[in-house]
Amino acid sequence: MKKLIVAASCALAMTMAAGSVQAKDWKEIRLAFDVPYEPFEYKDENGELTGFEIELAEAMCEEMKADCEFVIQAWDGMIPGLVARKFDAIMSSMSITEERAERVLFSEPYYNTPGGWFAREGFDTDVTDMAAMEGKTVGVQRGTTMDTFVTEEMGGIVSIKRYTTADDMVLDLEGQRLDVVFLDYPVGEQTILTKEGFIEVGEPVKLGQGVGVAMRKRDKDLAAKVNAALKKLKKDGTYDTIMDKYFNYDIKM
Repeated sequence: MKKLIVAASCALAMTMAAGSVQAKDWKEIRLAFDVPYEPFEYKDENGELTGFEIELAEAMCEEMKADCEFVIQAWDGMIPGLVARKFDAIMSSMSITEERAERVLFSEPYYNTPGGWFAREGFDTDVTDMAAMEGKTVGVQRGTTMDTFVTEEMGGIVSIKRYTTADDMVLDLEGQRLDVVFLDYPVGEQTILTKEGFIEVGEPVKLGQGVGVAMRKRDKDLAAKVNAALKKLKKDGTYDTIMDKYFNYDIKM
């Protein structure tokens, strides 16, 4: 019995060692995205994943000569799923914050966009005037830097409704269950301003240190590959070509 246990232990150790070596090669990488989050990641009319980050991820994987699998993951489960090894990296508009950096390893930032305020036509309240905003209902996507901003700046003044997806938030804005929403500016452009009867209110608000690819703390070798690939894509013009398909302004960092 003892020999069997030793043999099994040795086999397990060899398997783990082999897995460790394979992981460091990073020939296969699982990337997580929260869908829909237009124009960064969403499904087109044929049900295919597309968007700025999807195309950038495809170019990044090609540069790294890696076979990448794209995993759809709800935002709330992003970091827990990464830690649980359900995927290897998050490339889904995750803003770099000190709190998140305690749990994950971020790449260098690859884009930054401001938060934007959006409402139905007729909303004429100054969103920077806390007396005027008192009692208003504000929608944000749960766990985002926009959520943090509204909570810290307006908590106790406005009623904050948090949503798992931007789409659900927009539906409640359309249904007049929200007075105003605060979300990533390009998302508001694509999902709100394209609809009749909606407007941008106030000025965009610059938030945080930009967006990075999030990885497990120990995967420094993967982070090095990701940083090198993104640097190359920015330098050779690939990044700009992809960016120009989705934005008429520069978001590159």
